[in-house]
Amino acid sequence: MYKICIKNIINGLFKNQNITIRGWVKTRRDSKLGISFLSINDGSCIDNLQVVIKNNISNYNEILKLTTGCSVQISGLVIKSLKEKQNYEMQAKSVLIIGLVDNPRNYPISAKSHSLEYLRQVSHLRIRTNIISAVTRIRHEVFTAVHNFMNKNNFIWVTTPIITSLDTEGYSTMFSVSANTKKFFSKKSFLTVSGQLNIESYACALSKVYTFGPVFRAEKSNTSRHLAEFWMVEPEIAFANLQDIILLAENMLKYIFKHVLNNRMKDIEFCVKYNNNKNLINRLGNFINNGFIHISYNEAIGILKKYKNKFNKQIVWGCDFSLEHENYLTNEYFKNIVAITNYPKSIKAFYMRVNDDNKTVAAMDIIAQDVGEVIGGSQREDRLNKLDLCLKEKNLSIKNYWWYRDLRKYGTVPHSGFGIGLERLILYITGMHNIRDVIPFPRSMYDINF
Repeated sequence: MYKICIKNIINGLFKNQNITIRGWVKTRRDSKLGISFLSINDGSCIDNLQVVIKNNISNYNEILKLTTGCSVQISGLVIKSLKEKQNYEMQAKSVLIIGLVDNPRNYPISAKSHSLEYLRQVSHLRIRTNIISAVTRIRHEVFTAVHNFMNKNNFIWVTTPIITSLDTEGYSTMFSVSANTKKFFSKKSFLTVSGQLNIESYACALSKVYTFGPVFRAEKSNTSRHLAEFWMVEPEIAFANLQDIILLAENMLKYIFKHVLNNRMKDIEFCVKYNNNKNLINRLGNFINNGFIHISYNEAIGILKKYKNKFNKQIVWGCDFSLEHENYLTNEYFKNIVAITNYPKSIKAFYMRVNDDNKTVAAMDIIAQDVGEVIGGSQREDRLNKLDLCLKEKNLSIKNYWWYRDLRKYGTVPHSGFGIGLERLILYITGMHNIRDVIPFPRSMYDINF
């Protein structure tokens, strides 16, 4: 029964066979000739299967009561459809009604069009819409591709703690777990903002590792690009420098884009139509063929200064880029994903390797059209004396990072890594405009209803 899904039926695996399907009614249409047509979807693909039901079926009067959202089990013969818009249809022999919709007029996901803003208010039901189901299937393929890519490239998956006592970034706003955990752990505990520090310890023994899981930020940023809870994949490589991980990031994105296009093209095409973004598939293909545009922070500053009148925020060396700066570089100037390297030390985290100029660090941000930063990474500071100096400059306690310092005391090696914010990456792939629409149950400021 596991291979009998509408996706496989549409693809012709059950032509001229009697089978049983289970799913939900999308629409029902009745003809004057005593024939009803049900569009059935089981979530396996964007396509619905048309089921033709004649009035000689024993419970035909009950079938006439079916509405959008009702669940059914239907047995019948799969035949080639005469209609151009569909490959196959089913001639029903029996229909079992499993679950009716109470008061169809009040059904929150009726057949009419609903705004994404409205659908966020019913996140437990919005998966029944075409756009959210398409995005969810694409999300699944992204997650699958991440693990496949890592496995093919001999990375070892290491799970890292969700509860922590350290702030990885050194300046993040963290969620406190509970006042009671201070007694339990003998110190304050928080939800992690990143698994990076922990995964570094495994990289310094296993060479190529990654962590994959949810992370948490208590930033008061109620925008279309920010979540309080989101997912990150964080690879870490020993004996690697900044250029090594930029190449890894490029190859990884190419693999993910190819995988999604090969496995969920119909869902991507639906997103193109829904978001009216005709360039979506082309830009994914362009990146697969050409990769990143590479520039330094200094070069980016130089470009932005030339067009400073276009921006609200002043462009000065040492500033962090805002979304309007990132969008100009990606959407207008380069028309591609851009890798920016060697940021000022003052605006980056304590663990990034200081360059010889003592003003910049071996860091990189990957920024994408309409989305902004999707990847952030760096070569890590592997020199103990330099690390201690950075901790002091950031007003962080050397004592609290004792175990992290041990990695530099006992067989230190150059190592590098990055983190991909997967929801932002999915925004880029799907062309969706709000990050709350690419995660099943969004957590953001003032929003934890489900």
